[in-house]
Amino acid sequence: MLSVGLCARSLERYHDLLDAALYEGICSKASSLRGLAVLHVNATPTGGGVAEILHSLVPMMNGVGLRASWCVIDPDPSFFSVTKKLHNGLQGKPTSLTPEEIEQYWSHNKRLAEQLASLVEPPDVIVVHDAQVLPFAAFLSTSRHLVWQCHIDATNPSEEVRDLVAPLGHLYGRIVVSMPEYLMPGLPAERVRIFQPAIDPLSPKNMPLPVDTARGILARLGIDAARPLVTQVSRFDVWKDPWGVIDAYRLAKEDVPGLQLALVGALNAIDDPEGAEVLDSVVRYVGHDPYVHLFSDPAMLDDLVVSAFQTASAVVLQKSLREGFGLTVTEAMWKARPVIGGDCGGIRCQIDDGRTGYLVRTPEGCAECIVGLVRHPEEARQMGAAGRESVRQRFLMPRLLLDYLRLFEEVLCEPIQAFEPPAEAAMPCPATAWMRGERME
Repeated sequence: MLSVGLCARSLERYHDLLDAALYEGICSKASSLRGLAVLHVNATPTGGGVAEILHSLVPMMNGVGLRASWCVIDPDPSFFSVTKKLHNGLQGKPTSLTPEEIEQYWSHNKRLAEQLASLVEPPDVIVVHDAQVLPFAAFLSTSRHLVWQCHIDATNPSEEVRDLVAPLGHLYGRIVVSMPEYLMPGLPAERVRIFQPAIDPLSPKNMPLPVDTARGILARLGIDAARPLVTQVSRFDVWKDPWGVIDAYRLAKEDVPGLQLALVGALNAIDDPEGAEVLDSVVRYVGHDPYVHLFSDPAMLDDLVVSAFQTASAVVLQKSLREGFGLTVTEAMWKARPVIGGDCGGIRCQIDDGRTGYLVRTPEGCAECIVGLVRHPEEARQMGAAGRESVRQRFLMPRLLLDYLRLFEEVLCEPIQAFEPPAEAAMPCPATAWMRGERME
């Protein structure tokens, strides 16, 4: 287990961006929770939306008087190969895990729990993020208030993975999902709470960047400032549909001959072993088009460069097929850019179709929206402005902080959740034996 060290961040810095009721609500809740020890646990310190959220959320919790910390699991490529299968299965891909893979899933989480026992000060509340570390709560030597947050789109999970994961939700006093549709059968519905992720408006990626500066940064990367640019910022992942993005670009280019496309996704998520394979496939699919630009080198893609792409693009895409919540959608909207998102998952609650962006299902529909926005810059400007205000009201980090403070207040008012194994029929072998009590051996 690795600790991620972060400095506290004052809420006062966000004062001018927030409505008075939100600011005062945070201060009121935080005063009653001062000194509460909270530990967040996830898979990786970089390379994904959860890590990005925690880099801001944990310092903000400390800034309002909590004692918040963050730990990640030891990197293990073979373990992450298993958990990537779980991730894909939860998002709907037919998936089968071998007994050996399930056993690796349990045993790695058991080691994580043993490492937690060595912490000098046990936390009052532990927040576990996503399925990689879901079973670890069963191995804790002492009881704690436990929260599991599932960040992915679990609307239609693989039956086998659902039957493996859902019973583990009974380990937790509260379960947080981003959309009501993500409540899988088998989860204890009375313990589920719903709130969306958020972005930090004061992070380097989301601070204001002059358009001319952004264009200058992109020019050094080979982007032609004289041509309209369409960009998708996301991991090279099957669920982000980079091939569909390329198809949409090709169709739109028939009406906008000068169009350029950038696919921007750093290969730095150690829990995603499929990224390089997807990138290779995308390179082959692009062929020799000089106006399709692929960027994957983490050393090149710092926050300033990503901000430059989002700021200087005529249109920003997130044409996902599954998406728990698209942080890059909110980032681009905060920069007042018109956004076209896949009509799925959390993107549906981020974009008010036709007003703050567009929702699409097909490359053809995406291409039509691209052409309309490029040809009608005033419509694009108005859509971008509406999107930014929507983010200010709904998707900034202080709102997420208040959601968590309310959640902590709620769980502390209840007894620590006692684990009750679900019926054996709901559990695949060898999980049945593990859940009956053999897990602690």
